[in-house]
Amino acid sequence: MELLAFGDTGWGDELFYATLMTVAVSVTAMFIGFIFALIFTPLKLSKNKFLNLIGNFYTTVIRGVPELLVIYLFFFGGSGAIMYVASIFGYNEYIEINAFITGSFSIGIISGAYSTEVFRGAIQSIDKGQFEASKVLGLKKKIQFFKVIMPQMLRLAVPNLSNVWQITLKDTSLISVTGLVEIMRQSYIAAGSTRDPLFFYSFAAILYLLLTFFSMKLINKLEIKYSRGF
Repeated sequence: MELLAFGDTGWGDELFYATLMTVAVSVTAMFIGFIFALIFTPLKLSKNKFLNLIGNFYTTVIRGVPELLVIYLFFFGGSGAIMYVASIFGYNEYIEINAFITGSFSIGIISGAYSTEVFRGAIQSIDKGQFEASKVLGLKKKIQFFKVIMPQMLRLAVPNLSNVWQITLKDTSLISVTGLVEIMRQSYIAAGSTRDPLFFYSFAAILYLLLTFFSMKLINKLEIKYSRGF
């Protein structure tokens, strides 16, 4: 256990901060994913063929390519795009996007594609009479969504969103390729330094399992909250 000691003698403090970074990226990515889901879910449900095509294109492409490829595209392609725009204004120096921003945004886009499908399925599972009743009552679309549709959507979506959260949490291990020091990256550094990869990779697995366990406890409470009366 000396390897996990805090201070100069062990890697405990480094792994602790790496765990906090993993949580920070996961929460940020999940939040970004919700924003994308709120944008693309109406497009998926739209009767307009063009808007529907945009929504389907997003979910099909993002879910159809490897997550690591999406991260590479945004990490390297994002820097290239910004440098191209900067060159138009006469700035020709190398520009590198912050690894946290790149990692959170790329994983958020992946999370958003899965969340979009979850929200779409949840809304389609709501009885049509709920939509008709809210229209008959003369509710505005904004009130209809937040007071009638959204509470029922969350009740149906929360169980499946737990799977999206687990995917998002595990996908943070992929952003180690950007140089961001999260659990996987720090485990790799510690394993290389001590030449004890089995210990540190096993401990990394334990950390991921603990994060999953405690987050699922919280999600189960949310599921109970939104399922009151059913």
